[in-house]
This record gives sequence, C-alpha cells and structure tokens, in this order.
Amino acid sequence: MDLQVDIFARNLEVTDRINEYVNKKVSKLGRFLGDVEDTRVDLSYNKNARNAADRQVAQITIRGKGYILRTEERADDIFTAVDAAVDKMQRQVTRLKERRMRGRGDGRTAADVAPAAAASAEEAAEEQPVIARRKTFTLVPMDEQEAIEQMALLGHENFFIFYNADTNSVNVLYRRRDGTYGLIEPRIG
Repeated sequence: MDLQVDIFARNLEVTDRINEYVNKKVSKLGRFLGDVEDTRVDLSYNKNARNAADRQVAQITIRGKGYILRTEERADDIFTAVDAAVDKMQRQVTRLKERRMRGRGDGRTAADVAPAAAASAEEAAEEQPVIARRKTFTLVPMDEQEAIEQMALLGHENFFIFYNADTNSVNVLYRRRDGTYGLIEPRIG
C-alpha cells in the first residue's frame, strides 16, 4: 500500500526531482503499516547552521490509529537527509510492530479498554501574554509502559502527554535528571 505523502518546505524550493524522490522513498513505508492516517514530510534549509552538514533538514511524521512516529535528520544534501530520515523511520516502525506483537495479552487495544475521552477547552478572553503557537493532537488511551515507549519512539526527551487507560485521566510523563521517569496525575480541586 502506497502512502499519500504531504510535502511542506521552508526556505527550500521543492523541485519535481525532490518531490518524486521523497514520494518514492516515503511511500514505501506504507508496506509496513496498514493503518496510516496521515504522512507529512517537512523539508527545510537552515542557512545559519554552524555546521554545513546540518543545513538540510528532513522531518517525517506518520500518524496512524494509536500511534505517532516522527524522525528528523540533518545533512549537507536534502536527498541524504531524506534517506537518513526514512532509514530511521523504518527502525521506529519495526519497534512499533514488535511492541504490537507483544500486545496487551487479552487481545484488546488500549482504545477498547478506555471509554472515549471528550476533549473540551474553554478560553478566557482577558488580556494575557500572547500565545505564539497552539498545538492540538489526539490523545490515545494507553498505559504507562506504552507511554514510555511512545515517548521514545517520538524522540521526546523531556515530557509526553497521554490519556492513561488505567486511571481514565490525562497524565504527563517526564524524564527526571537521574534518568528515571516521573508521572503527573492532575486532579480537579
């Protein structure tokens, strides 16, 4: 199954050659994953990078049912950066598939275990500091071990927000200075 790949560029012109190359390389990842919802490739050129080998950046994000995979690689050539990002993504896909094979033991997915979570946000329109960026994402029910694995798959080093299927609440997993993990379990008071 070939993936539909969305390519976005910053400070870089996407030529037909680059477009074909990225589509050819990234769409092959669809062979390994059958439930992909969205595939995004961000290409950029950073002329202010200290090292010339870090100027071309390729970032691949794959969203599917119950997972998000992201890789980012830098090189002095955009084609090299894309190749390295695809190779890294293949390793992440392999880890994801191995994790799925181990499974939950009873055959149920995390989405089946937890009731659907309804997310609603209310905003106050008072004068406050300007919010420069807003990010939305879908919370997928998972347990703490799955959250640790997902945090590693995404390459997040500081924190990871997830819907805890065991407690039916939103939790924040974070890495402590000593290498262990901490878990924030908010309560409405």
